[in-house]
Amino acid sequence: MVKFDTAEYGKYTILHFELEGPINPEILKDICPPKVNSTKGLIISGRGPIWLYCYLVHYYHFTVFIATFDPRLGGAVIVESHIPEFKPGNVIML
Repeated sequence: MVKFDTAEYGKYTILHFELEGPINPEILKDICPPKVNSTKGLIISGRGPIWLYCYLVHYYHFTVFIATFDPRLGGAVIVESHIPEFKPGNVIML
């Protein structure tokens, strides 16, 4: 299935996931993403299908912002935000 790990930093939490083998969409019925601090942003990192990323972005919509890590950029691209300090399209260098 999917293995999750979290690490908290100043203004955000990093949620990293790893797949423990091939997965199919039916796993969305059974996965249980970890709780995160809703007063911080969330950076999602991991190699997986786009539908898993979409699920996680929706699942964590209550966080201050959501970004996805892009190793080619060396940072995380903000894709959703509830505060003006972090705007979609901004990159948080990691």
